[in-house]
Amino acid sequence: MTLLRDRAEQYLAMRRALGFKLTTWGARLMSFVAYLESLEHTVVTTDDAVTWATSTPRGSSDPVNWARRLDVVRIFARHLKTLDPATEIPPEDVVSRRYRRITPYLYSPGEIVALLLAAGRLSPPLRAATWQTALGLLAVTGMRVSEVCRLDRGDVDLRHGVLTVRDSKFGKSRDVPIDPSTTAVLAGYALVRDQLRPRIAGPAFFVSTRGTRLDGANMSHTFGQLLTAARIAAVSGRRRQRIHDLRHSFSVATLLGWYRADVDVQARIPLLATYLGHVDPKSSYWYLSGSPELLELAAARLERAFTTSEAPR
Repeated sequence: MTLLRDRAEQYLAMRRALGFKLTTWGARLMSFVAYLESLEHTVVTTDDAVTWATSTPRGSSDPVNWARRLDVVRIFARHLKTLDPATEIPPEDVVSRRYRRITPYLYSPGEIVALLLAAGRLSPPLRAATWQTALGLLAVTGMRVSEVCRLDRGDVDLRHGVLTVRDSKFGKSRDVPIDPSTTAVLAGYALVRDQLRPRIAGPAFFVSTRGTRLDGANMSHTFGQLLTAARIAAVSGRRRQRIHDLRHSFSVATLLGWYRADVDVQARIPLLATYLGHVDPKSSYWYLSGSPELLELAAARLERAFTTSEAPR
């Protein structure tokens, strides 16, 4: 093990101890270390950092992607410079700093039903039950895929209708109340799961056909098959729909419901942020731009507010 690799692993261990997950971030940092090792370089330099950041595995030419990769090196280099003064910290303006979110795909209610029906046709029966129930839970709660997969049986309170999400993104835990209809579906799945797989390897609520915890990292492949089976076509010029888009769909549908009910959306957004496990409400505000219908409703409400305030008294 090189000294640089050793320091990188110690740095990752330190940040994880502080509550950071660093799943993608950590992999990128170790990829950069491996790149330096391949060159037999022992010091972080700006030239090496930029070359690595712009030479992505899939040949991306997106400067936003390059900037995100370079950020990994920059943050680590700031730490490393205290140990090795020869370390160079890449400047902020080496590549474009423009930030943009990728527009999410919003599933219609009909498409969600089609996905659930397709999941129900999987085989064997336990796989079908697990996928159908897990997808349904994602659709009606907006939980992250990793959060659903990490649920233990002790985290699913079927008596009170509450899910406990432990140590999620940013090290936060929260309770997620669910509708009685959702509670009934989860209870039904638990019965089927225990009948079809009497020997469960661990406390996981959602299990594979082997009785092990459902693996969120491997769900994208099966979900791609379900998209095809549900006849949800790819949108021209955009990436294929993702399972994570169910979270976006839930959030936008919730906001649309509030606007249509003419409630105080601004007052409720912090509640949505808490429910979704966002680190702050501004992450939830982003969904206001995720749907043309939402933008139209928000603009109409703003127009009414100005009209009312300017009316003669």
